[in-house]
Amino acid sequence: MATFLYRLGRFSFRRRRLVTLLWVGLLVLFGVGAAVLKGPTSNDFSMPGTESQQAIDLLKDRMPQASADGATARVVFAAPDGRTVTDPAGKAGVEKVVAKLKAAPQVASVVDPYQAKAVSQDGKIAYTQVTYKVPAIDVTDAARDALTAAAQPGKDAGLRVEMGGDATEAMPEQSATEVIGVAVAAVVLIITFGSLIAAGLPLLNAILGVGIAMAGITAATGLIDMSSMTSTLALMLGLAVAIDYALFIVSRYRHELREGRTGEEAAGRAVGTAGSAVVFAGLTVVIALAGLAVVDIPMLTEMGFAAAFAVVIAVLIALSLLPALLGFAGRKVLGGAIPFLRGGVSRRGRPPFGERWARFVVRRPLPVLLLAVAGLGVIAAPALDLRLGMPGDEAAAPATTQRQAYDLLDKGFGPGFNGPLMVVVDGANAQAAGQRFAGEIRALPDVVTVTPPQASPKGDTAVLTVVPKSGPSSQQTEDLVSAIRDKADGLKAQTGAGAMVTGRTAMMIDVSAKLSSALAPYLGLVVGLAFILLMLVFRSLLVPLKATLGFLLTVAATFGAVVAVFQWGWLSGLFGVDTTGPIMSMMPIFMIGVVFGLAMDYQVFLVTRMREEHVHGAPPGEAVVTGFRHGARVVTAAAVIMIAVFAGFLSSSESMIKMMGFALAAGVAFDAFVVRMTIVPAVMALVGRSAWWLPRWLARILPNVDVEGERLRHLLHDGHGGAAPAPRPGEGERELDPAVT
Repeated sequence: MATFLYRLGRFSFRRRRLVTLLWVGLLVLFGVGAAVLKGPTSNDFSMPGTESQQAIDLLKDRMPQASADGATARVVFAAPDGRTVTDPAGKAGVEKVVAKLKAAPQVASVVDPYQAKAVSQDGKIAYTQVTYKVPAIDVTDAARDALTAAAQPGKDAGLRVEMGGDATEAMPEQSATEVIGVAVAAVVLIITFGSLIAAGLPLLNAILGVGIAMAGITAATGLIDMSSMTSTLALMLGLAVAIDYALFIVSRYRHELREGRTGEEAAGRAVGTAGSAVVFAGLTVVIALAGLAVVDIPMLTEMGFAAAFAVVIAVLIALSLLPALLGFAGRKVLGGAIPFLRGGVSRRGRPPFGERWARFVVRRPLPVLLLAVAGLGVIAAPALDLRLGMPGDEAAAPATTQRQAYDLLDKGFGPGFNGPLMVVVDGANAQAAGQRFAGEIRALPDVVTVTPPQASPKGDTAVLTVVPKSGPSSQQTEDLVSAIRDKADGLKAQTGAGAMVTGRTAMMIDVSAKLSSALAPYLGLVVGLAFILLMLVFRSLLVPLKATLGFLLTVAATFGAVVAVFQWGWLSGLFGVDTTGPIMSMMPIFMIGVVFGLAMDYQVFLVTRMREEHVHGAPPGEAVVTGFRHGARVVTAAAVIMIAVFAGFLSSSESMIKMMGFALAAGVAFDAFVVRMTIVPAVMALVGRSAWWLPRWLARILPNVDVEGERLRHLLHDGHGGAAPAPRPGEGERELDPAVT
C-alpha cells in the first residue's frame, strides 16, 4: 500500500493542475446536485419490528383517516394575569386560531379545545392538537408557515401562543459552530508550523473536502429520508478528520524537505508513509460507522453512512488534492515564518516537551500508570447511573417555542399531557375489548385518564388514549408502558383481542430499549475489530490488547463525564446545558464508533515509530522516547484541533448535537492525552520487549500491511532516492523541532 500511495503522491504533485481541477469540478458537480435534489429532513425514529411501529402500521391499514403516522402539532394558549382563555375575548381569539388551522394545507384534523375540554381547571391555559395527513418529513414549508401564521389572531387577542410537536421541527440552522472550530484549528496549526502557508493548506484541504461531502449528503436528501441531525454530525466529524489527516501529511512533507529531497519526492514519501496511516485510521472510522447498520435503526444507519462518506472524502482528498496543493506551495511551506512563534524550533540543547514527557513516564511507569487509570476510573464512576432515553421538546432550549409549549402544558395539565400513550386494540369486537381494557388501565398507578375507545368502521380496531401522570422521558412512564403491555397478554387470553402501545412516547421508549440492548454487542464488535486491526499493523498481541483496554477506559470515562454534565447537571452552566435528563439513546453507540476510529488514529501515529526503533534494536525505553520525539507534537496538535472542532458544537441549539460535541471532545481528550500519551508509554516501559511478542505460527499467517512504510524505505534504498541538496541558509529553512515529523 505504501508503494502505491508513494506513486499517487508523486503523480498528484507533478500533475497538480489536473488533480486540483478534478476536485474543484467534483465540488461544482455535487453543489449543483445539492441545489437540484435537496429534499426535506426530519427526526423520524420509526423502527421496523417494534410493537409501537406494528401498531402504527395496523392503524394505517385499518383506520387511515386517523393519520396514525401523520405529524402533529400542539398549539398552546395562555392567558395573561387577570384573564382566562374562557373569557369572551380569549375564547374568540382561540376559535379564530382553530378556524385558521382547519383551513391550513396538509391538515387532517384540529381538536377544538372547548369541545374536548382541553382547558386547565383555572382557565388560564388551553391547547389544540393539529394532526397532519403526512409524516413530519413531508410537511411542507408552506404548511409550517401557515401553522405559524394561524397563531396571530390569538396573539392579537392578548394571549400567549406557543407551539410544539414534530410538525414544528424544521432542519436546524447552522450556527457559527464550525467557524469556531476552524478558527481554533487555524491558531493551533499556526503555532505548530510557525508558517501561514503550512497552516493554511490543511484548512483549505478540509474546507474543500467538507464542502463536497456536505453537498453530496444534501443531494441525497432528495432521494432518501434523512434526519435533520445527519448533516450536522457529518460536518462535525468530516471537518475534524480532514484537518487532522492533512496535518500529518504536511508535517511529514516538511520533514522530507528538510532531509534535502525534492518537492515531488518529498510529497511521494509523505503520502507513502503518513498517508498509509491516514488510510488505516480512516478505514477504522468508516468500518465502525458503517457497523452502526447492525443496530437496525434507519435513522442511526443513515447517520453512520453519511459520516462515513465524509470521512472517505477526507481521506481521498488528503491523499490526492493535498500533495497537489503542496506542489503549488513547494518549499514555501518551510518559509513564511511568523515572528515570536517557534513553530517547532527547539532551543539549543533542550529536547522537546514530548521527549521530556516520555522520559518522565518511562522512569516512573508504575506510579504514572496507576494514577492515570485511577483518574479515569473516578471520571467514569457516574456512568454507573447512565440512563438512556429520547427526550423531546423538554430537551429544547428554554427560549424556543417548543420548550415554552411543553412547559405550559406541564403547568396547566401535568407532565403526562406532553407524552400521551396510544393503545391499539385489535380483535373481532374491538369496542367491547377496548372498554374492558380501559378499565384495567385506569386501575394502574401513574395514570391520569383513559379516553373511551374509538372503533374503526369495521369494528375490528379500537384506539384508546392514556395520559400518564409523569413526563414522557421519566422512568415512571416507561414502567407504565411495560405494565400496559403486560396486561395486554391477559386481555388476549380473556377476549382473544390483542393490544399494542404506540405513540411518540412509546416509540421513543422502544428505540431506547433497542439501542440499549445493542450497545454491548456493538462495543464488543468494535473492540474485537480494534484488536484484529492493531494486530495486523503492529504484529503483536500485547500492543493491541493494551490499546483496546485503553479504548474501553476512554469509553467509560466519556460516559461518566456525559452523565455528570447532562444527566446530573454538574458544570452544566459552564457547558451551556440548559436542561438535564436522560442521555440521548443514540449518543453512546455513535460516540463509540467515532472515538474508536480516532483512538486507533493516535495509536498508529505514536506506536509505529516505537515499533520501527524496536526493529532496529533500540532498548524498549528508548523506543518509547523516540516515538514521542517524532510524534507527540503532531498528535497533540491533532487532538487539540479535534477537541476544538467538537467543542464548537456545544453552542448548537440541538440537544443531541450539543451532547455529541461534548462527548466527542471529552473522548478525544481522554484518549489522546491520558490513554495514548500516558498509559500506553507506561505499559510499554513496564512490559519491555514482550510488548512485541507474536507466536511464530501467527506471524506466518498474518499479512504484512506495512503501515509504517518499511518496504517503501527498502525500495528507495534507505532514503537515497530522489534526494536533493539541502537548501542554503537564508532560503526559508529553519532548524525545526524533530518532533514535527
